[in-house]
Amino acid sequence: MLIMISGLSGAGKSTALHALEDLGFFCTDNLPADMLSLWAERMQHENAAVCMDIRSSKEPKALLQAFETAKQQHDWRILFIDSSSEVLKRRFSTLRRKHPFRPSFSKDARLSSVIDAEKTSLQPLKEHADLVLDSSDLNPYELAEMVESFWRRPEMTSPYNDAMSCTFMSFSYQRGLPSDADLVIDVRFLPNPHYQPELAVQTGRDEAVHRFFEAYPEVAEAEEKLKDWLTFIWPQLKRERKRYFTVAVGCSGGRHRSVYLTERLAAWARSEKLTTPLVYHRELERMGEFK
Repeated sequence: MLIMISGLSGAGKSTALHALEDLGFFCTDNLPADMLSLWAERMQHENAAVCMDIRSSKEPKALLQAFETAKQQHDWRILFIDSSSEVLKRRFSTLRRKHPFRPSFSKDARLSSVIDAEKTSLQPLKEHADLVLDSSDLNPYELAEMVESFWRRPEMTSPYNDAMSCTFMSFSYQRGLPSDADLVIDVRFLPNPHYQPELAVQTGRDEAVHRFFEAYPEVAEAEEKLKDWLTFIWPQLKRERKRYFTVAVGCSGGRHRSVYLTERLAAWARSEKLTTPLVYHRELERMGEFK
């Protein structure tokens, strides 16, 4: 299996590469674009990952051209690491490092302009990605966990297919909306087990919490209506050639209602063969309860 990691400078590509290295991949960083085909030829019988970004070529279009050429001969996946402009500005300001794309501009170019220019240049490669991970709200450990989950999905060991990559995630409105969400579902209208002391410390993945929700018909009805909506929009998304889609389910604390429905929807999508989803519980991960 060959994986190309690309994305924005400062978004976390090195973290993603190190995560795959920990899984036994042979990893190469900052490979020149014109060497990609030769590298792929030598690595074709290995699990290998290469990180290529704006440093790999003076002409951003050459990255996509190099990948398209190599893909004609080998089985590839692209993992694109994205981040919001505001977060990238903060990271570069904190580290006091020069942005790799800055030489393309005059010395007085603003950092925000350089970041926006890099985003525009890499957009074609992002559109070809099998999965886009937004690291804006993730620490390095959380990003590494998501990269490892990406590799462990069953279809990663299957022949290449054009199935849309989908992430189902839960979150808390107290910590803000996920920046990479394509569809946001607010489930704060559902009964909240938080107010029962014996359930407050549990999560939406626990059996006792499941029984709590099963006692309320409106929970099952909401689940069915969400499934109907996803069933309706799925072929439309495929028709638009969308390669990745993130469904974010939110509640007050991100512990019970959103986790329960995220798990239910992901299991349903898997059973219906719509996709092999990546499941991510943002707040449980931060609390050290994601397993």
